[in-house]
Amino acid sequence: MMNAALSFTAWLLRNQAEHPGARGELSSILAHVSLAARSIAHQVSVAPLTNLHGKAGTSNVQGEEQAKLDLVSDQHFRGAMAHCGHVATLVSEEMDEPDFVDAPSDDAKYTLFYDPLDGSSNIDVNVTVGTIFGVHQRAVRERHRASELLRPGSEQVAAGYVMYGSSTMMVLCVGEGKVHGFTLAPGVGEFFLTHPDMRMPEVGKTYSVNESRTTAWDQRTRDLVQRFRDGGVPGGARSSRYVGSLIADFHRTLLKGGIFMYPGEVERPEGKLRLLYEAAPLAMIAERAGGAAHDGRRRTLERVPTKFHERCPLFIGSKVDVEEARKALA
Repeated sequence: MMNAALSFTAWLLRNQAEHPGARGELSSILAHVSLAARSIAHQVSVAPLTNLHGKAGTSNVQGEEQAKLDLVSDQHFRGAMAHCGHVATLVSEEMDEPDFVDAPSDDAKYTLFYDPLDGSSNIDVNVTVGTIFGVHQRAVRERHRASELLRPGSEQVAAGYVMYGSSTMMVLCVGEGKVHGFTLAPGVGEFFLTHPDMRMPEVGKTYSVNESRTTAWDQRTRDLVQRFRDGGVPGGARSSRYVGSLIADFHRTLLKGGIFMYPGEVERPEGKLRLLYEAAPLAMIAERAGGAAHDGRRRTLERVPTKFHERCPLFIGSKVDVEEARKALA
């Protein structure tokens, strides 16, 4: 099967050829993302053997305790992008402020937003984790103008995630294109196209939310979740499926339909997930696959951030299910 599948490198070249004005810059960035992902996949797979399990003893700018693999994964991304030449700025969950890359040319015009290892608290129990990323093109030439980076997800030129589980899989969409999934062949060291034109069912059979937080929600959110549980929504009663790893829960939703919810709480209405490098990239993928994403007040991709590590609620998944959430929370 692998021999018949299109390699990620060949796919990039074919996709570039379909856009006559393309200069190969975005293709190069995605190739370097693939390189970083392959390196991280290896580190995740051997973590118990290399003493990379557990906490690093440090915290990120959000006050969250960092795992050793958080820092290692961030280093792999920064190293890969340092050799890319087309990325002017990096914004990472693990960095306090944007990193203005010393690119070899002032023509470098892209910004990479990324969470190098989402769900790293699950590493020690061998649960699926992942990388999430979104790519923006700079609107102005001033390389160190941080305010210019705070733009809505609708302006992303590419978005994707890499899932490190029983297999390593990269899911990607570029521009107005379709969503494609590529699976890593470890013995070859290359991703291959295994899931072309991924489409999310319009309505699902499951809902995914951390119901242990019920008492922290407002009444509208409680009622919404109960309606999914009891069948007061199109499609009838749902089964609950919650891993607690964003990538794992979203990937299941992308393939099987349904809704993933990470609502705000009465004491923390802004929610937990970060807009620029978690919610917005996944929202782009959901929409390109025929789904939807909302924060309870507006479409996720329309939300304009005011700071780099801004948080937001997220309701993402099948279009019909997200619409039910939107109406309930409006």
